[in-house]
Amino acid sequence: MTAISSASGQSASGQVGTAVVPPKPRPDVNRKRLARMGWGFSAPALIVIAAVTIFPIVYSVIMSLNNVTVTGSGFSLDGFTFSNYNLLIHASLWRDALFFTVYYTVVTVIVELVLGTCIALVLERLVAGRGWMMALLLIPWSMITVINAELWQYIDQGTYGVASYILGGLGFHPVILGTPTPAIIALMIADIWKTTPFVAIIVLAGLVMLPGDVYEAAEMDGASSWKTFWTITLPLLRPTIALAVMFRVLQAFGLFDLPYVMTNGGPGTSTTSLAILAYNALFKNLAFGAGAAVASSTALLVLLGCLASLRVFRVQVGQEGN
Repeated sequence: MTAISSASGQSASGQVGTAVVPPKPRPDVNRKRLARMGWGFSAPALIVIAAVTIFPIVYSVIMSLNNVTVTGSGFSLDGFTFSNYNLLIHASLWRDALFFTVYYTVVTVIVELVLGTCIALVLERLVAGRGWMMALLLIPWSMITVINAELWQYIDQGTYGVASYILGGLGFHPVILGTPTPAIIALMIADIWKTTPFVAIIVLAGLVMLPGDVYEAAEMDGASSWKTFWTITLPLLRPTIALAVMFRVLQAFGLFDLPYVMTNGGPGTSTTSLAILAYNALFKNLAFGAGAAVASSTALLVLLGCLASLRVFRVQVGQEGN
């Protein structure tokens, strides 16, 4: 009886008792200690990242917003201005480099995504020999980009190149690296050959993680392979595809070494990317303000491209468990 009256908040004499206040939760001391320990171990790496990545980006933005005067002992910043960005907007060379970089990025990323997905689907169905096939696929990707550019430069060479010989046998006699459109196509082929295996490995990793019971249910419902791919596989692969697209946009938009070795930005300026334009402005023309403006605008465009790719594929980073 006493227990019942106590639970109802009343004493035996009919008086209302005070409510029972639950004890306050004690802070998790071990969790805070582990968090401090984690920050302590991460601090050296964060300092290095800030020194070699964040500081150059911030300083490049500051330089792009100043008049930069070159002196015998270096350069100096002589006042805040938007003239460097105004020069970019009205410069046809920057617009041509921007168009080439965007066009190159869109075409190569789409082709590599389609080919990489097809290769991943084939590898996912292989029972024997998948490891050997993956090892062979990684050979082009593991090759240094400069070596890859030299290889394809020999292939496309006008006098003794294999591509020129084959096209000559078919009745075509183009100067591949000396004509704007064939030069752009040659750069794209070299990039696609090198980086398609990278996309295929990423997509394959996503494929092997897909739940098998979903496909069993689709097979029991009589769904065809084509319908299963479009309604089940592709939607479930959206996070993986978004990751592959984001990596490739970052790499393709910073295109420098491939055209620098194969065409040196030519013929003319047809294969001059934003990275090559910034390099020429900074190190050849010593226009530090304009070169910094090109680099800063390129970094901003890369950030916008990555955010757009995440938006298109509707990826909610950090909410996979919700």
